Amino acid sequence: MSKKQFKAESKRLLDLMINSIYTNKEIFLREIISNASDAIDKLCYLSLTDDQVGLNRDDFHIDVIPDKDARTLTVTDNGIGMTEQEAENNLGVIAKSGSLSFKNDMDAEKSEDLSIIGQFGVGFYSAFMVADKVTVITRKYGSDTAVKWESTGADGYTVTPCERESVGTDVIMHLKADNDDELYGTYLEIWKLKALIRKYSDYVRWPIRMDVPRQERTETGEKNDDGSPKYEYKTVVENETVNSMVPIWQRSRKEVTDDDCIAYYKEHYHEAKDPCALIRVDAEGTVSYKAMLFVPGEENEAAFYGEGKGGITLYSNGVMIMEKCDKLVHDYFEFVKGVVDSPDLSLNISREILQHDRQLRVIGQNLEKKIKGELEKLLRDDRPKYEEFFKNFGYHLKVGVCDEYGRYKDFLKDLLIFHTGEDKQVTLREYVDNMPESQKSIYFASSDSLRHAMSLPQCAEVKNRGYELIYLLSPLDEMVLESLHDVDGKGFCNVVTDDLGFDTDEEKKAAEERDIENKEFLDFVKESLGGRMSKVKFSTKLADLPCAMSTEGPVTLEMEKYFRRGPSEEMRKVRASRVLELNADSAAVRALQAAWAEDKDKAGRIAAVLASLAELMAGADLEDPAALARGVEELF
Repeated sequence: MSKKQFKAESKRLLDLMINSIYTNKEIFLREIISNASDAIDKLCYLSLTDDQVGLNRDDFHIDVIPDKDARTLTVTDNGIGMTEQEAENNLGVIAKSGSLSFKNDMDAEKSEDLSIIGQFGVGFYSAFMVADKVTVITRKYGSDTAVKWESTGADGYTVTPCERESVGTDVIMHLKADNDDELYGTYLEIWKLKALIRKYSDYVRWPIRMDVPRQERTETGEKNDDGSPKYEYKTVVENETVNSMVPIWQRSRKEVTDDDCIAYYKEHYHEAKDPCALIRVDAEGTVSYKAMLFVPGEENEAAFYGEGKGGITLYSNGVMIMEKCDKLVHDYFEFVKGVVDSPDLSLNISREILQHDRQLRVIGQNLEKKIKGELEKLLRDDRPKYEEFFKNFGYHLKVGVCDEYGRYKDFLKDLLIFHTGEDKQVTLREYVDNMPESQKSIYFASSDSLRHAMSLPQCAEVKNRGYELIYLLSPLDEMVLESLHDVDGKGFCNVVTDDLGFDTDEEKKAAEERDIENKEFLDFVKESLGGRMSKVKFSTKLADLPCAMSTEGPVTLEMEKYFRRGPSEEMRKVRASRVLELNADSAAVRALQAAWAEDKDKAGRIAAVLASLAELMAGADLEDPAALARGVEELF
């Protein structure tokens, strides 16, 4: 019996397959089981028109058999099997697809009803990641003889006649010896095999069976010293179907209620709280798929990374392809959990990534519309529930608005809500619809707390005119508004830094003349503060307050706080350009002007106190709080 050689390109591909294509060795079992499922698919399909098959749908199964003594793991099926020529064609040439050939042999009308994922001869070679020898014993349906294909890897293979009682295929993998890097023997443990089957192949449509030992106890008829019955224990082996076969998302709404789906969500994702939204999709068309998605009811502390991060699991005909497929939806919906199952995916040879992502883009675009529609419905019909959702996951949507230079802002903007009071939040659309005709801009104030934002001195004049403000409680909010630019032509106005637009041209001219007339006084105040303020000016925004602090330039105070928490020293040095605003009509500023005329030292102390008060009201950190206390004390 001479050993046959793989073709040269197949040798190179085999080495690549074993060492590079698969990122996780445990994936081998998924591949071998998928091939077994494909073989059963073929014979089951033939049985519809060939009554000689002698098997009905309930007779088909896959068995997984570990043997620790022989150090082998066997996956056996009663599918269509292979002839000697097919074994050579499908196993001797890597990337030769027996399943694909079988499907292509069918006429177009019939092949639409045939669902085959695997490409036998491709995923099959993943077995060599864990095995130093692979033996395939197979008997083709309609043949009286079987064939044994055997290989230890790239050095070649043998094909010989053998016996097999019935049609089907056995894949026998002799596992490699354990080493410091890998304990291959764990793939012979019942618990490990059950875990892998449930992780990757739980929804394969055929029963996957294993002999599973369990402890059984019986009474001996004798008593212990305390009078309790004595028991004897023995190990009983039961043949158990490990996989559930039919996933919940594949069942109709008549079979599975929303409550059933929510129970699945809480059990599968270990969530205590119900999801705030459930989305079920059964789509047919250019790309067919079923989906069951959940918007979590609460934020996970690790929602942005690791195991706690959301994600949609991608299946193809019940076989898990990706546990968290980041190509389905954009990051702004990354908190969504659930599953998508499609028979129309083009898989590459490793079955881990997609050969073409057109199908994924189509599915992803449709899912994003569904998710957005469900959130809009929640926003419209259950505002408190939506506000809770936005508290948990609004950050994702805001980042999405800013991402890629605002590429997704039009898609997401109607999902954003902002505070206009302690107990009120509105969308930007609602804000604009409620604006009086006289209001020309969308006014906003920024702080790290709602109560502080509402108390900013610069808000007073806007409120006095009967206009609402939206309050931004995160530096990201300012970036969101900058990205949006406007809503229906209504621009955004920062009440702290921008011109409110209330002053007439004459009033603006008078204010400029006042600053010019008082330039010497304003310059004194700035110099007395020793660089704390880049500018000092009079302001008409302050109502009955003596002073306030604003900023000028691209960096606001809230942005400065954000940068201060940054990872680099350079980022932490970024500072806003501070402006001290004085109310010329207030008693404190009149006292400051009087002291400037009579006692420059006292004027300097008053200026320092006003600057500190302005910083406190703006929410800035005082470098020396004790200096404020001493300054107040010195004035009395």
